[in-house]
Amino acid sequence: MPSLPFGVARLDSILGGGAPPGNVVLLAGESGAGAREFLYTSAAMNALGRADAELFDLYYGDLPDDAELPDEVHYLSFTADTGALTREMGYTMADEIVDAAIDEIAFRDLSPEYFQLSPIPRDWYEDETASITELGDRGEYEDVLTAFGDYLSAHADDSLVCIDSVTDLVSMVDDDTEWSDVAMVMKGLKKAAYEWGGLILVLVNTDSISDREFGALTDAAGGTLQFTWESGGSQRARTMFVREFRGVLSRLESENIVRFETEIHEGGFDISDVRKIR
Repeated sequence: MPSLPFGVARLDSILGGGAPPGNVVLLAGESGAGAREFLYTSAAMNALGRADAELFDLYYGDLPDDAELPDEVHYLSFTADTGALTREMGYTMADEIVDAAIDEIAFRDLSPEYFQLSPIPRDWYEDETASITELGDRGEYEDVLTAFGDYLSAHADDSLVCIDSVTDLVSMVDDDTEWSDVAMVMKGLKKAAYEWGGLILVLVNTDSISDREFGALTDAAGGTLQFTWESGGSQRARTMFVREFRGVLSRLESENIVRFETEIHEGGFDISDVRKIR
């Protein structure tokens, strides 16, 4: 079965095409270390492959022989709308990539469901049109975890799904939502992803969760890519390593690759060098 590309050309090439289909992959990292830029690049490049073949060839190159683009690209956010995410993507990569790819990305803004029980004023996260068309007779939205699950059930088959971010769900834990609920959703997501056959990328900020919570999340995922800052002399560098990933980590180990040096340029997130066991 063909792999699904991450959308980072050099990484996909090293991995023989990308990720095995039917996987949930955590993109876990320190603030600014590259995890978010990786997510944006994955969404944009996979969408660009269907939107503009010429631009895709310019910024990504040839798709590996053992890779196949997902049928659709979906981006779910708990706190941001389409306009904000489009603007953020523009900070990460060239405008022509974002402009071409954006219409091939289906965005789902879950902020109305996420914020509805909070003290945040309603007009901060919804406009007048949304309140009329999306609210039912009850005058409220469905539970955010239910809305999240319903959307995935309807759209995740053979798709790339980007989830931004599970950290928001962890911070939501209170008297109404328990940590066990979030952990159970992630475990269920892992099982469902295998049936859907696509690729689920889940962003998580490791600065904002406990070691115990992070351990539970990695246990519920098929793979974890970890993004860190390293300091050397007067400069800081972004690096990435594969913490665990069945079917992928063994390939890296056979080539003695222990860590990737990364960079952000007009093509988005990229691998600048690999570090091997000498």
